[in-house]
Amino acid sequence: MKNPNYATTEQTFGDQLHTYTIVDAINDKNVLPFRVDYIKTMDVDADIDEEEVWDIDRKKALEAPARISLISNYILEHFDQKTYRGDKTYVFNGLTNISEVASAARGKVEEIKKKQRITGFNSIFAVASVPMAKLYYDEFRKIMKADPTKQLKIAVIYSYGANEEEVEGILDEENSEDTSALDQPDRDFLEDAIYDYNLMFHTKYDTSSNKFQNYYKDVSLRMKNKELDLLIVVNMFLTGFDATTLNTLWVDKNLKMHGLIQAFSRTNRILNSIKTFGNIVCFRNLQKRVDAAISLFGDKNAGGIVLMQSFKDYYYGFKSADGKQIPGYTDLIEDLTTQFPVSLPQIVGEKSQKDFIALFGAILRMRNLLLSFDDFSGKEIISERDLQDYLGKYQDLRDEWKRRRENGESTDIVDDIVFEIELIKQIEINIDYILMLVKKYHDTHCEDKEVLITIKKAVDASMELRSKKQLIEAFIAKINDTDDVLTEWNKYVYEQREKDLNQMIQEEKLKPRETRKFMENVFREGEVKTVGTDIDKIMPPVSRFGGGNRAKKKKTVIHKLKDFFEKYYGIGDRTFEEDQEEHKTITYDYSVEEEPLTMVAEGAAPYGKV
Repeated sequence: MKNPNYATTEQTFGDQLHTYTIVDAINDKNVLPFRVDYIKTMDVDADIDEEEVWDIDRKKALEAPARISLISNYILEHFDQKTYRGDKTYVFNGLTNISEVASAARGKVEEIKKKQRITGFNSIFAVASVPMAKLYYDEFRKIMKADPTKQLKIAVIYSYGANEEEVEGILDEENSEDTSALDQPDRDFLEDAIYDYNLMFHTKYDTSSNKFQNYYKDVSLRMKNKELDLLIVVNMFLTGFDATTLNTLWVDKNLKMHGLIQAFSRTNRILNSIKTFGNIVCFRNLQKRVDAAISLFGDKNAGGIVLMQSFKDYYYGFKSADGKQIPGYTDLIEDLTTQFPVSLPQIVGEKSQKDFIALFGAILRMRNLLLSFDDFSGKEIISERDLQDYLGKYQDLRDEWKRRRENGESTDIVDDIVFEIELIKQIEINIDYILMLVKKYHDTHCEDKEVLITIKKAVDASMELRSKKQLIEAFIAKINDTDDVLTEWNKYVYEQREKDLNQMIQEEKLKPRETRKFMENVFREGEVKTVGTDIDKIMPPVSRFGGGNRAKKKKTVIHKLKDFFEKYYGIGDRTFEEDQEEHKTITYDYSVEEEPLTMVAEGAAPYGKV
């Protein structure tokens, strides 16, 4: 029975022993800070006092078609910038059998995952009510239908909740398994939205109890897999849902205190060096509530830790809470161009190399942060070509120091250098851009040497293309009169890939069929796996090598397999599996167990067939 003399937590349990705040979590690098944008959508302040009751006129204004359209267009126009879609790429271990997992009982279906390169992040749009969720979903569909350039994969989910707005800062939990309490129009709308979802992902869900529960699971998994770009919710997914690929929360909903921190925290799960903060875009004036919530769950000085600084601070520099001067982007660029002018042919000496690596890494991190600000456009200072020059130098040093480590060289500074690998990949030049330059060079009858210099700089600046440099240069050297550079490139890649594979098999005396199957898996999964027994299965018979030579031989084979993979991964218009299908009539002679295996081609397709 409740004791009336004990009215507070302290009276009941005594002094608290320890608190772990959001500030502690950020300082411990367990979560990321937030960056909050406030977008004004009404002439009248839409914020309300604690005791004020929403009236019909205010509700009508917030749900006005013009306002819904304004916010929907803003999201579509700024989606790529806020989520880095089409810009930031990274390797992610994604689930490949989502529908089976979502529809099965827990643990009944094994999750099958595969590494893949994806671009950018995804987002949740939190709205105030089911009617608003319906209005926004319809508006997005209308805009996307009219404009093919504004296309996102969008879903909506809601069920009955006693309170669509927060009460005392606590988000009401919606039932993820039951839609029976929804009125018929809301349920019919959700049925139609799920039908759209089924078309998009080839699934078979609806609003019946079991299938809606599976729909909820499927949506959750696709959000975690970054297969959905935008999920419209009322309260669902704002508490307890964690997706590392989620970086943006769009808010047209009154949040406060615990519910606000919970909702914001959907965006700040750590993933990689590209994702440096959780992105919050508010279409209501929540600034006072944000400050109050951060003060409550951190301390009165927590704002500088929990919230990101302004564009001006990052661009020009600022003083931290402890009085330390933090250099801005302009300061870093000035240091770079002064200490390491772009005309400098190479950076000599370990101390200078370390200083350059640290400085350019700081610039890459700052650029990554500033790209999410509208104000950064046109203020990059450094030209694209100079940036490529610096990237080339940066990666030359990375390759050089990688060789030092592999060769066992010991220096005082090699071990404490960190290269911003993920951020290098973000300033990526793809093969299409290089082929465009090759065509431009070809159109000048191979006389414009300035184009060749541009190609060299672009390839050197690209982490993905550096391993393909020899292939690209050889292609440029052999290209003849052609009106279709792309077709010639694909033909060339196909021929060279098969030639190099055969050469590797012969030189290392590998088992041809097993090696081709092994490489099919490598190209499908996006990496060369060296653990397990798969490598051993493609090696020559053990009796051919004695003693410790076997381990040395295996190391050489792994090195060559990785070089082959890096050279051909992600280029050409055909997958490795399609190439091997072309050679499916090849048979193998295993009659002599101790001799190198002989490949006997019967009607193998000629090189160059595309």
